[in-house]
Amino acid sequence: MSNEVLTNQQMREADASAVRAGIPSLTLMENAGRAVADAVAERFAPCRAVVLCGPGNNGGDGFVAARHLAGRGFDVLVAAGEGHGGDAGEMAARWQGPRTALAYAALDHAGLVVDAMFGAGLSRPLEGGYRAMVEAVNRSSAPVVSVDVPSGVDGDSGKTLGAGVKADVTVTFFRLKPAHLLLPGRMLCGEILLTDIGIPANACGGAHLFENSPLLWSASYPWPQIDAHKYARGHCLVLSGPAHATGAARLAARGALRIGAGLVSVGCEKDAVAVNAAHLTAIMVKPFDGAKGLGALLADRRLNTVIAGPGLGISPQTRALVEAVLASGARIVLDADALSVFKGEPKSLFTRIKQAAVLTPHEGEFERLFPGLLESAASKVEAARTAAARAQAVVLLKGADTVVAAPPQNGDGGRAAINTNAPPALATAGAGDVLAGFIGGLLAQGMPGFEAACAATWLHGDAAGRFGSGLIAEDLSEILPESLMSLGERLVTPNNT
Repeated sequence: MSNEVLTNQQMREADASAVRAGIPSLTLMENAGRAVADAVAERFAPCRAVVLCGPGNNGGDGFVAARHLAGRGFDVLVAAGEGHGGDAGEMAARWQGPRTALAYAALDHAGLVVDAMFGAGLSRPLEGGYRAMVEAVNRSSAPVVSVDVPSGVDGDSGKTLGAGVKADVTVTFFRLKPAHLLLPGRMLCGEILLTDIGIPANACGGAHLFENSPLLWSASYPWPQIDAHKYARGHCLVLSGPAHATGAARLAARGALRIGAGLVSVGCEKDAVAVNAAHLTAIMVKPFDGAKGLGALLADRRLNTVIAGPGLGISPQTRALVEAVLASGARIVLDADALSVFKGEPKSLFTRIKQAAVLTPHEGEFERLFPGLLESAASKVEAARTAAARAQAVVLLKGADTVVAAPPQNGDGGRAAINTNAPPALATAGAGDVLAGFIGGLLAQGMPGFEAACAATWLHGDAAGRFGSGLIAEDLSEILPESLMSLGERLVTPNNT
């Protein structure tokens, strides 16, 4: 199954392409409705099923589903308005069973609700009767199966438009939409079933948005070769904060080492040497004196990647250190304080980025560098893409629906990926420092920035999921070998990625 994600417009284009290829639009609607009925019949015993049909093609899918469910022994009632046109009108005419008005009274005695009121293309907030119907569905105790996306959810952003149905299962077609992956839409979808309705695989053209998975980056993953040695696997330097704030750097350093960097060092001012040295074994300690001393240290080109930010503090000294790294040409991961220190002057950071760079802000840090962008952008994906274009760097916008975006190339608008495997246990101090370490370790081994950020994010989530409850940041690097072993086994058979 493809990991491409299509916007509403791209999905419309895919539908149109399928029709031009000779597949009647009525056939596509019939296949979609049948897929919904199949999903219902596989999960629920025959019962009183109320199918809510809206005015558009989503409602047409609902009429088809109703017909097939009735044929499978369900007691089906369709609740719909009048005046369906086009394909939806044809499918409404083919429904010969009971029908009532689209009102909350239709839900009385429902054992199951099929929500086919509005699909991913809803463009304005629900009001009046439709909003009341969504709220009535959410009050009902019956399980809900939504068609395409839960009604009230914007397919492109995942935001609710006035109100959104909370589904137990969502059946969608051909490719996922952003709303299936971005919050809060993902939380409203329940189980998501992606089904084939006969649209040719090449109908979507060149997609540039993906669900993050090994399909996206496994080809460039730096697996060790039989003739490899540590000097060929890069040397990652992690900048440490002062003596009282060194733990974050060590978390990042251990992450970089665990993910395969050949050598990892913690670079610090002299006052932090003793505390770092007391806690490190395989990771070296490299002292330096201020930004000038760091620049001299980075004159050694074998130090090919730097992680800056965890525990550094927000001060002129931090800014000077970041500027020294940027001047060195080393690949760089900028996290936490290394981002916040440029609040109010983001251009002074962006104009200095000439090398491969990955920025890893959470939403607060993102706001400091890109004020107002999250609120004004059409979606979290578009905010991250715009940020990547401004910074000319890969931007990893963290959260339960982390988005990784690359700067645009050749007019492609910028590749982006949405990550969905992060468990709630990752909401713990230091987890982001380990993620920065994973990214830096992959960059040190020569993995391209976008792919390194995507791979690190996915492995970060996978490791956390393997550990489960009680996770603390130190556990992530220790459980990572299990994730890597499993990943290697999965990649033996490409279809299993």
